[in-house]
Amino acid sequence: MEIHIDLTGTRGHRESIYRQLRAAILAGRIRPGEALPPTRELAQRLAVSRTTVSAAYDRLTAEGFLTGRVGAGTFVTASAAARPEPSPVSGVRPLPEWDAVPPPPAPFAPAPEFDFRPGVPDLTRFPFDTWRRLVTQRLRAGQADLMTYGDPQGLAALRTEIARHAGVSRDVRASAAQVVVTAGAQQTTDLVARVLLRDGDLAAVEDPGYPPPRLVLAARGIRVAPVPVDAAGIVVRAIPAGTRLVYVTPSHQYPLGLSMSLERRLELLDWAERNDAVLVEDDYDTEFRYTGRPLEPLHSLDSRGRVVYVGSFSKVLSPALRLGFLIAPPSLVPALVKARYLTDWHAPNVEQAALAAFMAEGGFARHVRRMRKIYRERHELLTRSLASFADFLTPLPSSAGLHLSAVATSDCGPLVRAARRRGVRLYSLGDFGVGERRHGLVFGYGAVAAERIEPGLARLRALVDEGAA
Repeated sequence: MEIHIDLTGTRGHRESIYRQLRAAILAGRIRPGEALPPTRELAQRLAVSRTTVSAAYDRLTAEGFLTGRVGAGTFVTASAAARPEPSPVSGVRPLPEWDAVPPPPAPFAPAPEFDFRPGVPDLTRFPFDTWRRLVTQRLRAGQADLMTYGDPQGLAALRTEIARHAGVSRDVRASAAQVVVTAGAQQTTDLVARVLLRDGDLAAVEDPGYPPPRLVLAARGIRVAPVPVDAAGIVVRAIPAGTRLVYVTPSHQYPLGLSMSLERRLELLDWAERNDAVLVEDDYDTEFRYTGRPLEPLHSLDSRGRVVYVGSFSKVLSPALRLGFLIAPPSLVPALVKARYLTDWHAPNVEQAALAAFMAEGGFARHVRRMRKIYRERHELLTRSLASFADFLTPLPSSAGLHLSAVATSDCGPLVRAARRRGVRLYSLGDFGVGERRHGLVFGYGAVAAERIEPGLARLRALVDEGAA
């Protein structure tokens, strides 16, 4: 029998011989019962060592493709029958709901020259030295307990610090027992849906709004209704009857940047009580508020246990940490902890312990104060610089967070695509709509240095003048 093995241009001869022999057996080119050449003979033909060929034969034997008979040779086993060629259209198919979910965004490499992406902090200001010290301390031999399975609810020390921080900075009154450490808003939405909603139940999201929670709910078989947003916040009267969950960003609406009025907040809370619904309040970046005191969150106004408050460290420190939290009514906490345990058990222990220490020693509060000043300067610079777009854009009032939106009179999709080709990364307001898509642009200023804002806008202005908009 003639065996064709091509080692041209290959480096791992042992692996290549194994793979080519295996493929020939599966394709039926070497049939069950046929003998393979002796290892010495095949090694001479291929100009490799006999040990290389023997190793490939041994691996195929261990996997059940070959069997050796003393004094007779090496043969293909009867069970190694030919398999059909793989087809690109065959195989297991996911549920149809997943066809509607867009693929994850590709990594930005290389980074855009002018990065106006929303929701991205200035990672060059991350407290690297302090974080390295805190993590190193927790990786010492005496901290071996952090290297085993952890509490699904989160480390007690971190939950204590989160409860204290939320109470001081946002007037969210809760104990550490109500805190569950999560990977962020998407996981929180998934956990709440798991413990409260069944397939076919109805949830509502803001329109325009943050896409991932909407996609999370839809992928779980939940019907999702987009609800319009006006200057006062989500339009409560437009929430469909039968809605069981509403995801909202009341303190800094994403992406419009508006704040929900007190009247609308009270209306939404009353609606939730009448309809036996839960409100998932994502307070994602209001550590950075530039005028006045932070507005009271829904949670601080809730006296009936209808609000799950969501916070994240992605915007304050780094998205790579994948650490966030929820504060839930006591009635929900046991089920949420069980759901967290069943999905991915717990957040990384070492990072949790480092963050708890960072907060306890005051480093987190100092970092927030420092970054608030930096982002305020960028917010003011961006607001002033957008005056050169007065013929095209109208900035929406915003006094918090890491982004600013501006409405336009026409579709900004072509301008966004042209800008990305020219090294300016930003988003169209229409990217966040579900029903009626609004025209405009969303400018993030967390990842772009202050000295890059005006040059980046100048390049965008040139594209507008060239007719890209």
